[in-house]
Amino acid sequence: MKPTPLGVGQVEELGRAWGRDLAPGSVVWLEGPLGAGKTTLARAMVQARGITDGATSPTYALVHHYQGSSGAVYHVDCYRLRTPDDAADLDWETLAAGELLIIEWPERAGAWAPRPTVRIRLAHAEAETRLVEVA
Repeated sequence: MKPTPLGVGQVEELGRAWGRDLAPGSVVWLEGPLGAGKTTLARAMVQARGITDGATSPTYALVHHYQGSSGAVYHVDCYRLRTPDDAADLDWETLAAGELLIIEWPERAGAWAPRPTVRIRLAHAEAETRLVEVA
C-alpha cells in the first residue's frame, strides 16, 4: 500500500476514527521515526475511547493504563528497550486482554509483542505533513 500524505490534524482525525471503530481486543502497532506522530495518533485513539485524561508518551514508564467506560486501554512505548528480552518483564497477556492495546516501537519488543490487528507506519514528509501507511 502506498503511503498517504496527511496533515497533522488529519492524523489526529484518523486516530479518533480508529479509536472509535477498532473492535475490543485490537492491537495497534505504531511504527516510524522519532517525531513522526506515533504518540499524537495514540492520544487521539485513547480520547476516542472516551478517556479524557491527557494521554502522554509512556517512554519512561513503558506502559500507561487508561480506564475507559468500555474497558482498559494500554499504551506501550518500547523505545527504551535495549533488547527484545527486556520486553519479557511486561505482562503481555494482561495488556493484550484490554479493550485496546497500542504499541509504539513494537519491533524493539521482538516476538514478545502481540500480533497486530492493524499496523500503522508514519513518516515525515514536510513540517506539518506525515506519510501514513496502514497494513
